[in-house]
Amino acid sequence: MRNPIHLVRDFYHSTVTELKKCTWPTWSELQESTVVVTFAVALLSVFVFTTDYVIQLAIRAVTASF
Repeated sequence: MRNPIHLVRDFYHSTVTELKKCTWPTWSELQESTVVVTFAVALLSVFVFTTDYVIQLAIRAVTASF
């Protein structure tokens, strides 16, 4: 069995090598993606809130009649 220190070192070196092969976004691409993701999360949050509220009202209406 190999030395655990050597295994960690090899893992680290291979990780660094793979990260150097990556194409990283430019600053403007990163900003644009951030705006898109923020807008999508806000839109999804409004949708979930609205759906939850409507279902809550429906359940209250059904249970109030019993």
